[in-house]
Amino acid sequence: MSESYNRGLIEDFGRWREFAPGMWAWILHKFTGWILIGYLFTHIAVLSNALGAAGNEAKIAAGEDIYTTTLQGLEGLFLIRVLEVGLLAVAVFHILNGVRLLMIDLGIGLEAQDKSFYISLVVTAAITVASVPTFMTGVGA
Repeated sequence: MSESYNRGLIEDFGRWREFAPGMWAWILHKFTGWILIGYLFTHIAVLSNALGAAGNEAKIAAGEDIYTTTLQGLEGLFLIRVLEVGLLAVAVFHILNGVRLLMIDLGIGLEAQDKSFYISLVVTAAITVASVPTFMTGVGA
């Protein structure tokens, strides 16, 4: 018959050092995609609760704006602001890497795939660092 292929130990975590930049780009693109999907579901859950979906009939009848109150309460939390910076970094990298992959699929920049990955990382870092003061102080502060 056939011999089994030795794929190495599953526990061999030292192999990450052998990954090429293209593999890191693929891993980060998949990871950021899953983070964005998770955020989408969390966002929908928070907004549906903020709109007074259940149990807030008295507040609605009193004329209170549950949506604005909920969002102001969330924006006041330092953890939420830090998570928003992280969300920005995830979204920017995912977008830039997606455009990079589109260009590669179109045959543009095939010989500079590694450089374009590094550029997308640097641009993501620059945009994220530049936005930190805005997220940490808030727009209305």
